[in-house]
Amino acid sequence: MRAVSTSIAGLSLVCRIALGSVFAILIVTVAIQVFTRTFSASSPIWTEELSRFALLYLAAFGVGLSYRSGDLVNVDILQEAVSERKAWWMRFVSAIATAGLALLMIAPAWRFTTIGAMQTSPSLRWSMDLVHASVLVLAVTLFVFALLRVIGMLAGVDDGRTQFAEEE
Repeated sequence: MRAVSTSIAGLSLVCRIALGSVFAILIVTVAIQVFTRTFSASSPIWTEELSRFALLYLAAFGVGLSYRSGDLVNVDILQEAVSERKAWWMRFVSAIATAGLALLMIAPAWRFTTIGAMQTSPSLRWSMDLVHASVLVLAVTLFVFALLRVIGMLAGVDDGRTQFAEEE
């Protein structure tokens, strides 16, 4: 089941790179807003849209990593009070429920994305399906991370506990 570990590491790397790229875009956009508002009468209108779009993609690429690290939602007080076997089952059922919910979100997210093809953003003139796709990316990313946790738990390579990033 080395493939599961490799898949998780690869997907985590892709999400981290995408997250870092979107965050860099957000930093530059906000810096332009602050600079132009400080030294001129107004800032370019497109910076407002781009910062909102960047925030959507921050959530989309970050949700799987947050799920993996336990930063998304992690209530482990009950797990600490029960035996390790029961705690494993609780984490397993939770991972299945998360994967199931994310899977249910994919079809509506796809429909939402296709609706965006008929719309354009006011200032950037981007097709809104690119923006609406952030919801689809969020659902797919969460589904894949949760599914990989379920597979990893069944294979014995993952105990379902949150995986904290190693400090460098």
